[in-house]
Amino acid sequence: QVQLVESGGGLVLPGGSLRLSCVASGSFWRVNDMGWYRQAPGKERELVARITPGGTPKYADSVKGRFTISRDNARDTVYLQMNSLNPEDTAVYYCSAEIASRVGVLSVNDYWGQGTQVTVSS
Repeated sequence: QVQLVESGGGLVLPGGSLRLSCVASGSFWRVNDMGWYRQAPGKERELVARITPGGTPKYADSVKGRFTISRDNARDTVYLQMNSLNPEDTAVYYCSAEIASRVGVLSVNDYWGQGTQVTVSS
C-alpha cells in the first residue's frame, strides 16, 4: 500500500556533498514525521535526522552543521543535504516515515525504504 523509494547515494571524496531524496507513494491519508537513519558496517543503526510535517528538524550531534533535512509535503518527499562529508559518514542510509492510512479503519505505521549506499573515500 505504501512504498518509500530512496535515491542519491554514491561515492564521493572527503569534503564533498550529496543530496539524498525519498518519496512516499501509494495510498495513504497523511505522512507524519519523516527521517533518515544510517548503518555502518559493524555499527548499530542510528538516527541521522528527523523532520515534522511543519518542518521542525532534529539532528544527531555528529551531523549538526553539516547535514540539512527538508521536505516537500506537496510531493511527499524528504531530502537530506549532506555537506563536508567524511569517511565516518560511510553507511547505508535509510528513509523512514510515519504514515497514516486506512483499510476500513485508520492506522498509523512506520515504513522504511530499501536503503541507499553512501561511501566517502579518497
